[in-house]
Amino acid sequence: MGYEEKSYDVIEVEKGVPIKAWTKGVPLEDQARAQLRNVAELPFVFKWVAAMPDVHWGIGATVGSVIPTKGAIIPAAVGVDIGCGMMAVETNLNARDLPDNLKGIRTAIEKAVPHGRTNHGGRGDVGAWQTIPARNAEAWQKLKPRYDAILEKHPKLDRGNHANHLGTLGTGNHFIEVCLDEADTVWIMLHSGSRGVGNRMGSYFIEVARKDMQKFFVNLPDVDLAYFPEHTEHFDDYVEAVEWAQDYARRNRDLMMEQIVGAVRTSAEVPPFTAELKAINCHHNYV
Repeated sequence: MGYEEKSYDVIEVEKGVPIKAWTKGVPLEDQARAQLRNVAELPFVFKWVAAMPDVHWGIGATVGSVIPTKGAIIPAAVGVDIGCGMMAVETNLNARDLPDNLKGIRTAIEKAVPHGRTNHGGRGDVGAWQTIPARNAEAWQKLKPRYDAILEKHPKLDRGNHANHLGTLGTGNHFIEVCLDEADTVWIMLHSGSRGVGNRMGSYFIEVARKDMQKFFVNLPDVDLAYFPEHTEHFDDYVEAVEWAQDYARRNRDLMMEQIVGAVRTSAEVPPFTAELKAINCHHNYV
């Protein structure tokens, strides 16, 4: 067998585990490199830290990294858009089935999926449902019992914007896209997560972890790397909240995709079509 060149660089860390960085040919900013080193020095990181080609500075830990831990969990490394991810469905439409001007399709999608944010997320926010559709309300009822159980222990988490965000896109880098593959087949793709409710859970538990570290006099290379040790009450509470937020995020994407496909079907802009989910419905902000 000939010598096979590794597709990643290894950054050695004197007092920690190595960093495997898939960053050949892409810039790795100094701030991100420093954050990766900080994480690699934590005593519970397992084997190594992995940095992806899109790695960049984040809160405490870099965005675009995989941090395997054993016996502890770092809420800031998970972030606040818990369960954020991608979903794509393949249709049997071809590029030639699309109209020359896509404005009608875009308008139909924009009507079907609340998006953006106004009024500081308060009453009348364009990014939330004003009247929740029956299907979305039914989906929320299935998620609600576990949410209520989480609130029982952590009542500060409840500030509305949960049921009325289910099936909505949000802001930032979240998007809906009608796209073509190499064979000119039409796909519908979207990127979104656990919306306001997941954001609140992430922010809340990041703060809880910081306070726990102060209470136990734990010194960290960065306060944002505060963690919950396994077998503590907050560790279990956080894991349950994250799992719930991931389920919410997945359901959020499912509902949005149904709304989009339905809107495109009834837009009178394309012939009748089928839309089939391939194996693309996955989180990238998760535990």
